[in-house]
Amino acid sequence: MENKIAIIGIALENYEAAAAVNDLLHSFAGKIIARFGVPYRSASVNIITIVIDATVDEVNALTGKLGKIKGVAAKTMTMKLPGESE
Repeated sequence: MENKIAIIGIALENYEAAAAVNDLLHSFAGKIIARFGVPYRSASVNIITIVIDATVDEVNALTGKLGKIKGVAAKTMTMKLPGESE
């Protein structure tokens, strides 16, 4: 299966979920290209954006596991790698 580039937006409404999110992201560390986090204090939300180079199954597994953590929402956008055939 070919790899895709995916951008995953993660919103933590529950700060106590941060440890579980970080543990999960650590388990995918070899696939993560970039990670950016912003605390949005006035809305009591922490936002993390990651860029990952992985198979569709791996991207879906990560997004699904993130979504199962209480107080966490995750959405994904995927794209083909440059030069990849249709």
